[in-house]
Amino acid sequence: MNESKLVKKLNRHSRSALDQAVGRYTPYVSAIILRTLAGRACREDVEELCADVFVALWTHADGLDPEQGLRPWLAAVAKNKATDWLRRSRPSGSIPEDLPDPSPGPEELAQRRDQSARLWAAVDGLEEPDRTLFIRYYYEEDKLKTIATELGMSQTAAKQRLFRGRKSLKAALQEGVETT
Repeated sequence: MNESKLVKKLNRHSRSALDQAVGRYTPYVSAIILRTLAGRACREDVEELCADVFVALWTHADGLDPEQGLRPWLAAVAKNKATDWLRRSRPSGSIPEDLPDPSPGPEELAQRRDQSARLWAAVDGLEEPDRTLFIRYYYEEDKLKTIATELGMSQTAAKQRLFRGRKSLKAALQEGVETT
């Protein structure tokens, strides 16, 4: 059925015409809503807005012009519904001044670099096979069973080595750090 006939059937409040419009234009309406929201809503919000567009279609079906087609009308309503949703969901009021700065400052970045360098130096200070075990398990995210087999040890022994190694690294990182 072409768009003009569909609009004429919608003018007469044909339920099958509404079902056909929903089936045919849901991807189109969803795409417009998604583009308008620009990732600021979840899938459920998009689905709800899409349903609102088709409720509006049913409510205003008798006023549709068969000559203009349905797509422009649906596009306008979808964009307006999404824009209204953005306005309603915008946080009200001012941002509190006591919120921490989300980006780390130069001092914090320097501390992180220093801590990272100390951690790698401590890992490098581990004896083999502990160093390989640590790097493969925590950095390369290999499975413990695989690493243990390849290093010729049981999984229990590998767990014990990781436990002792963590304690050793913690002690090495806490050296020279004041505790309060």
